[in-house]
Amino acid sequence: MSKYKYKRILLKLSGEALMGDKEFGVDTLVINAIASEVKAVYDMGVEIALVIGGGNIFRGVSASAKGMDRATADYVGMLATVINSLMLQDALEKNGVSTRVLSAIEMKELAEPYIRRRAVRHLEKGRIVIFAAGTGNPYFTTDTAASLRAMEINAEVIMKGTKVDGVYDKDPMKDKSAVRYDKLTYLDVLKQGLKVMDTTAISLCMDNNLPIIVFDVKVSGNLMRIVMGEDVGTLVS
Repeated sequence: MSKYKYKRILLKLSGEALMGDKEFGVDTLVINAIASEVKAVYDMGVEIALVIGGGNIFRGVSASAKGMDRATADYVGMLATVINSLMLQDALEKNGVSTRVLSAIEMKELAEPYIRRRAVRHLEKGRIVIFAAGTGNPYFTTDTAASLRAMEINAEVIMKGTKVDGVYDKDPMKDKSAVRYDKLTYLDVLKQGLKVMDTTAISLCMDNNLPIIVFDVKVSGNLMRIVMGEDVGTLVS
């Protein structure tokens, strides 16, 4: 029997998860803590890919509301994800983990262009892969990018690290009576409009039977516990 439940995972982090207590930008203590958690799982032999949002640097939708063209705002958001990806790569490599950033928008001085076979080969060779710049297209979120990339590399699960310990029926930050779910179906999420991932990402996962685990990335050891098969956070399947 394998010592872990999942051999290949895709970890999705929101840009906000990197902020810590700051109002914007990256908290180096937080990014180093995440790098340590990832390394612990990597050292067990698990193949890891990551997708990071850009909300800590730039939010496409909110900028659009202020009069910026939506497509342009989304491209700026994609560049923000590249900044986060490079910072996480640096933190991981300082921990002795070989890491490659693959960008959906070509910028060969900073990152390799995204090629599916190359990404899979990096994973097989024991490198962590960070997918930057979303899908490379405006109007698609990094959640959708995470779902798409997870299926392209045949990941067994998407682990979505957030600021809360799972999925609730209401916002637990605003409403103390919010109830946490242990398990949900994809249809539950779509019908109830739960803020797990956007509807495109959920639909993609549903069509391809890819489970999603939503958990609190701030709690030390959570990532390891999930990989070992413990019930942490909320499972959407």
